[in-house]
Amino acid sequence: MPRLRSSWASSGPNLARSEPPETTCIFPHEIHHGPVKSNHNTRRFYIMKLENQPLKFSSITHHANVTQCLGSIGGQDWYLAVAKPSLVDGASELSGQETQDQDGSSRRSPCHWEEPVPSRAGHYYLPPDPAEVCAFRVSGLKFLKLHKGTWHAGPLFRADAMDFYNLELSNTNIVDQTIHRFRKLDGVTFVVED
Repeated sequence: MPRLRSSWASSGPNLARSEPPETTCIFPHEIHHGPVKSNHNTRRFYIMKLENQPLKFSSITHHANVTQCLGSIGGQDWYLAVAKPSLVDGASELSGQETQDQDGSSRRSPCHWEEPVPSRAGHYYLPPDPAEVCAFRVSGLKFLKLHKGTWHAGPLFRADAMDFYNLELSNTNIVDQTIHRFRKLDGVTFVVED
């Protein structure tokens, strides 16, 4: 039978939810072998507590420079609304011309938007078409990976609060967050029905 110890510290980082979430990181900057980086940025894996995330949204976001992973702690049901990435290489691809999605498939620019939009993060994108937004119910202990540029709203859930694992860059929501406001730009608010 193994001996019980009172301290976990010698075995690795102790990852627990804290306030604010930025203080709980499994890849702290002071790791002896140097920080884990991606595209010259530090990744962070942390636990975030979300409150009041009803099954309703009117905006959606994407991150053009990083993938993101999300999973619930405890396996409660939650929902994630998504739309395909719509990043555009350069600003020369205009309305009616074929554009290439992140997966290499070509499509025509959405009829609701005429030309690529510059983001404050420095890339160009086509705003998501409201008709292409879909929602997924996530049940059990799953950890989802979002490709670069995937539009997403959520996590959304029925409970008052839930805890989630999140893997992203330490400054993703500061330097790489583009938000499309459906209510303001398209007159649309979504309600997830299950």
